[in-house]
Amino acid sequence: MQGLKRGPEAFGYGTRLWTAGRVADLIERECGVKYSTVQAWRVLRALGWTPQRPASRTLERNEAAIRHWKHVRWPELKKRPKTGANDRLR
Repeated sequence: MQGLKRGPEAFGYGTRLWTAGRVADLIERECGVKYSTVQAWRVLRALGWTPQRPASRTLERNEAAIRHWKHVRWPELKKRPKTGANDRLR
């Protein structure tokens, strides 16, 4: 469990993503027991770990342009009820 908390980068992996294969490798390194990826997944589930995907974001992301679009352009595009639509229901 401590190895999992240290993260995959502490074991030489290039990303912060644990995969079942990496966990199986960790178990073999730390405990000397060879597990398949399916078995490693079962160990993770038994420990209460759940599968999660990291949020992917574009490197060229322009936060200011996104904020402007959300606050200015999106309200212009949103559908609005037609004038008097509620009056016809009465």
